[in-house]
Amino acid sequence: MLRLRVDAAAEASEELISGLGRIEGVRRVTAQEERCNGHLVVSADVFPGAADAVLSALHAAGLGGDDYVLVREDPVTRRLQGDVPADAFSWVEILGEARANARPVARYVTLMMVAGWIAGLGVVTGNSILIIGAMAVSPDLLPLCATCVGVAGRRPVLAGRALLTLIVGMALVMLVALAVAAGLTATGLLDSEATLHQGAIGALAHADYSTVMIALAAGVAAILSFETRAASAVGVAISVTTVPASAYFGVALALGEPGAAWGALLVLAINLFNLVASGTVTLLLQRRFAPRR
Repeated sequence: MLRLRVDAAAEASEELISGLGRIEGVRRVTAQEERCNGHLVVSADVFPGAADAVLSALHAAGLGGDDYVLVREDPVTRRLQGDVPADAFSWVEILGEARANARPVARYVTLMMVAGWIAGLGVVTGNSILIIGAMAVSPDLLPLCATCVGVAGRRPVLAGRALLTLIVGMALVMLVALAVAAGLTATGLLDSEATLHQGAIGALAHADYSTVMIALAAGVAAILSFETRAASAVGVAISVTTVPASAYFGVALALGEPGAAWGALLVLAINLFNLVASGTVTLLLQRRFAPRR
């Protein structure tokens, strides 16, 4: 359930209340006068599927982004009759999340560098547990999903900004992993003649049909977890090899293995393309069929 709060002039509030009351999916519209400025604060409960119609009504009434706030509430109890699932589709809410995660904020940059450090050590030592930990730490699914939202919503500025944030994150992982491998080699902790481990770690530089299939499935799961802020996002992050492939690229360059480096870069490109493609298609299908439900 979403909660709407609007600060409107007294002369406009009556028409606004009437308009909101006519929108299917809007409940308990109330108004309370603020003594300090004579305005009325209009509040309402909004079902996620009605969020777009509510915003259209607010904009038609001449209200701007500073005049209202629409937030998700998580009530302790809720009535079953007439209620909607907690994961109901709300495009305006997803768009807001995408905008918030489309910029390379300090926390994102820091976590990507930490992920690069852990993944770099995992590649160097052949430790798959460290690589899994790096995938869990990495927040790269947030700008990736924001890219899908921008493409599905035909918002090129949002899509471009989110994609740039994603690329910056992958570049940071590569640089940090390269620095880790180069530093270990320079200090003698890693043999200068060392080669990249084979087996499961070596698979990070080889793409096949499973690379595409896993990325397509993970893109669907990524968008669904992004919409509901589900804990399953960690599992999605672990199912794709974006961070490990980036770290493998950096370590391979540091150890003088350009062939393995370009193989890892190909794996990364395949993963990113298919993640964005399947995530975008999922959003388009939801926008197409959600109103019919």
